[in-house]
Amino acid sequence: MTTGVHDIAEALRATRGFAHKRDISDVVSALGRSLPGGHDALAQAVPVGDDCAAIPDGRGGYLLFAIEGLVEDFIVRMPWFAGYCGVMVNVSDVYAMGGRPTAVVDALWSTGMNPAHDMLRGMAEASARYGVPIVGGHSNNRSDRPQLAVAILGRARRLLTSFDAKPGDLLLMAADLRGAYEEPFPYWNASTRAPAARLRADLELLPSIAESGLCGAAKDISMAGAVGTAMMLLECSGVGARIDLDAIPRPDGVPLLRWLSSFPSYGFVLSVSPAQAAGVAARFAARDIACAVVGQVDATRQVRLCAGGEEALLWDFGSDAFIQPAADTREATYV
Repeated sequence: MTTGVHDIAEALRATRGFAHKRDISDVVSALGRSLPGGHDALAQAVPVGDDCAAIPDGRGGYLLFAIEGLVEDFIVRMPWFAGYCGVMVNVSDVYAMGGRPTAVVDALWSTGMNPAHDMLRGMAEASARYGVPIVGGHSNNRSDRPQLAVAILGRARRLLTSFDAKPGDLLLMAADLRGAYEEPFPYWNASTRAPAARLRADLELLPSIAESGLCGAAKDISMAGAVGTAMMLLECSGVGARIDLDAIPRPDGVPLLRWLSSFPSYGFVLSVSPAQAAGVAARFAARDIACAVVGQVDATRQVRLCAGGEEALLWDFGSDAFIQPAADTREATYV
C-alpha cells in the first residue's frame, strides 16, 4: 500500500493526468515555431498556458476564450456525463480566471446519434444548471469514433492568472466535498445532484475575490489533480513551493493518493498574500466549501511534498519542464 511521501511523489509523476499536462509544452513549442514571429506571436494579456486566453476588450476588461476536449474512453463509457463535463469544465476555467461565462459551442463526432444523443443531453443539462447557453457548434454523425470538444466565451473585469504567484504567498486549496465518485473513474461529482442556484453562487466566489483585490493568482483543479494543478500555477509564475499533503481538504474515507489523482467538479488552487489568506478562506467557508492553507510559495522553482513528518522532492522546474516549453524555445512570451 502506497503511504510514504516518496511513494506518493513517484506515483503522481506516473499518473495519466501528469502525462497529459506534460504534452502541453510540446504543442506550444511546435505552434510557436510554426507561427510568423515565433513565440512572440502568442503574446496576449496573459501568456499561453493559462486556463483561458485573455484578450483586452478595450473597455478595461477581458474577453475570455477556452476549449476542452474529452478523452475517447470516457465518452464511450459515460457519454451523458462526458457531455455534462464538457460544459462544466469550461465554465470552471472561466471562473478560475476571475470571469463569468457567456456561451458555449461544441464539436462532436459520432456514429449516427449513438452516443451523440446522450452527449447532447448531458451538455444541455449542464447548460441549464450553470446558466450558460449552447449557441451552436459542429457535428459529424458519420464517424467511426466518438469525439467531443467544447469551447466557451466569457468576460472578466479583473483577472486571476497562473502567472502571478509570488514568493511568500500562501497556497490555498478549495474543494466542494459534498459529492461522490463516478466509479470507476477518478471524477469527484459534486455537481449533477447539487442545487443549480448553489452551483452558480459557489462559482461566483472567484470573480468576487478577484474584483475585491484579495487574490491575483488562481487555477481550477484539472485532471492533473490538486498537486499537479498547483505545479502548473507555480511553474507559470516561475516559483516553487512546499506543499503539506496532510493539510489538503479531502472527503472522509478517500485514500490520499486517490484524491490527489482526482478531478473534482469544484476545486481551485489560489496563491494569496498572507494578509489576505484568512479573508479568502472565510469566503469559501461561508458557502460550506472546504478551504485550507496547504503550503507556501518560495523562489526555489522546486515543488516539495511533506506528509507524516517526511519530505520529498516532487519536481524541479529548473531541470525538467512540466507544461512550459523548454527555456531555449520559449523566448519572451515565457519569461
